[in-house]
Amino acid sequence: MEELLFFWQHLPGRLSPVLLEFGSFQVRYYSLMYLIAFTLTYLLAGYRIRDEKHPYDMETIQDIMIWMILGLILGGRLGYVLFYNCDYYLQHPWEVFLPFDFSQGIRFVGISGMSFHGGALGALAAAIIFCRRRGLDFWRLADLFCPAIPLGYTFGRIGNFINGELYGRPTEVPWGMYFPLDQEGLLRHPSQLYEAFGEGILLFAVLWFLRKRSPADGFLLATYLMGYGLVRFFIEFYRQPDAQIGYLWGFLTMGQVLCLIMIGGGAGIMLYRKAKR
Repeated sequence: MEELLFFWQHLPGRLSPVLLEFGSFQVRYYSLMYLIAFTLTYLLAGYRIRDEKHPYDMETIQDIMIWMILGLILGGRLGYVLFYNCDYYLQHPWEVFLPFDFSQGIRFVGISGMSFHGGALGALAAAIIFCRRRGLDFWRLADLFCPAIPLGYTFGRIGNFINGELYGRPTEVPWGMYFPLDQEGLLRHPSQLYEAFGEGILLFAVLWFLRKRSPADGFLLATYLMGYGLVRFFIEFYRQPDAQIGYLWGFLTMGQVLCLIMIGGGAGIMLYRKAKR
């Protein structure tokens, strides 16, 4: 039993973030998780079109997914810059998209940092623009995708876990873990796995159950925003705050503040669509 507990606690240190390596070229599990997430979303949206007779073809789904993926990546990066590390990037603006440090010659530093909330805003903005260009109903198309998105997001959090990043706060619970990137070397909550279950599997189950019971277009989008915000808000109590920000007002994290805004946005959409019925 003690050997099993030791293995579990040190599991993150045994997981290599690199799946394949060819010289200096690496294929990382985190990148693979993104591909799995996008593929699952595409397949589930396609299933809904066939099973539920939505008025779209797969070519439209492919086109909007390209727009949404680009919006997600751009929004996720800009969201991290603005929400989590604005002061640093004001002093190093080239590092927002260019992975180089020019302070001492030219040194590759890599691009790190993505924000879920920024990615969500980027994907929503891209979908709105796409629907306006194609003359499509945004609310109906958003409701097509929303039940599928959380299951894909599960794999993104598993990628965070394999990377050993975004770990939880110190704990003494039996399922706590040691993460190699934690310079303090403390036993911590595996908050990435909490998020994979809560924001991913649990939210997917709820939205998938409701997908044929939506009272109005936009209902599933609103439910997704409120559901994700609510689950993430509580899980943030177990997640280590970003070191460069810490706690806001002494007890809230930046993620929790953004989740409260997200919940408010979802509630606003719900009321707006109800008034339009």
